[in-house]
Amino acid sequence: MITALAFLFTLGVLIVVHEYGHYRAAVACGVKVLRFSVGFGRVIWRRQATPDSTEFVVSMLPLGGYVRMLDEREAPVEIAQRDQAFNRQSLWKRSAIVAAGPIANLLLAVVLYASAYWIGMDEPKAVLGAPVPASVAERSGMRAGDWVQSSSPDGDEWTEVHSMTGLVWRLTQAVLRGEALHLRVTDANGQHERSLVLELDRLGSREVDAQLMRRIGLGGAYAEPVMGQVKPGGAAHAAGLRAGDRVLSVDGVAIADASSLRDLIRSSGSASVIAPQHWLVERDGQRLRLDVEPVAVADGERRIGRIEAFIGEPPEMVLVRHGFFDGLTQAVSQTVDMASLTLKMFARMVIGEASLKNLTGPLTIADYAGQSVRVGLAYYLGFLAVVSISLGVLNLLPLPMLDGGHLMYHLFEATTGRPVSALWLERLQRGGVAIILMLMSIALFNDVARLAGLP
Repeated sequence: MITALAFLFTLGVLIVVHEYGHYRAAVACGVKVLRFSVGFGRVIWRRQATPDSTEFVVSMLPLGGYVRMLDEREAPVEIAQRDQAFNRQSLWKRSAIVAAGPIANLLLAVVLYASAYWIGMDEPKAVLGAPVPASVAERSGMRAGDWVQSSSPDGDEWTEVHSMTGLVWRLTQAVLRGEALHLRVTDANGQHERSLVLELDRLGSREVDAQLMRRIGLGGAYAEPVMGQVKPGGAAHAAGLRAGDRVLSVDGVAIADASSLRDLIRSSGSASVIAPQHWLVERDGQRLRLDVEPVAVADGERRIGRIEAFIGEPPEMVLVRHGFFDGLTQAVSQTVDMASLTLKMFARMVIGEASLKNLTGPLTIADYAGQSVRVGLAYYLGFLAVVSISLGVLNLLPLPMLDGGHLMYHLFEATTGRPVSALWLERLQRGGVAIILMLMSIALFNDVARLAGLP
């Protein structure tokens, strides 16, 4: 229920803001607006102050909306009202009205991001776990427990890193640009500062997906190699492990963090015969040697080892909060960066440099909306901002049926001095519908594949 309500509220807010942008621009340009609709199909709610004013409606299908303006191309217009028709307006006014919807979404994102920054969010501290062997992160000299203090694209201008979330964002931007990222790190106590260079330009791929951090060699935030809840009857319970045990080594290999321990357990399942692992643990100041025999289980097309116990303490959290002006500045910067990232991802998918699996649809949006609501208001506002930016950028793409397509028509008119012919408008509209339906089908397929756990 929470997921459904969060999804409907998300769609409602974004659609209303987008269409309100068109509506306000039209009114400001002297165009008469006949209907402001949230959703399509059968009308379930209607309000109109006077017979000559704008009709506000909510329709059955909430996946979009529209603003219907007085336009001679759609229906005859009385002579007295022709100066209020959209098609009679100057080119710059028509362009402003079309662009106002996406711009409203981008402005909303700034407000949402700023509100989230002002409220503050608890995020994992940028203390890193053990890097993946032979990875970009390990070659840079990164070690388990390194605390990232700041980053720089060139080693000259440094920006403070507030949390793991901020670090991941910097890494994502560097990967998309194909550039190295300079980091200043300290130990967990903030001492012994040193500089590292992540050679992301040698990563070999600019793909941004759920496996990006793993390809760089970062497993996540640092967590102590301490046993959590031990399930009765499992391999950990049979070996005598208890909650609170600190794991020092496995088969003589020192354990740097919880991620390293989990990797050793999982990798044991690939052997044809799983041999017992020799663990050295610390319990109440005493060192104990225990033999733990993981059980092999299927994980997709491979086998992994499990011991039926939770491993690792929750990462240390920090409250990331900004003042009024700093939060607003950060919000503008984040909106610009996210819009640029979204546009680059669309472009790379078009030319085949990025997978179409990055497209998401309503099921994924609904799932993320529900999750963010459960975490807290600031997280939900941040999620709303991301979706609002995506909607704004998507509508600016030069595709017929979208606002960007109409802006392309206006660009053609400005260049040639004549509007696009009715015949070509019809052809382009049909092509646009076909492209949008294809994109929606791919997004829906990706949603179903994610929920079904398909690769």
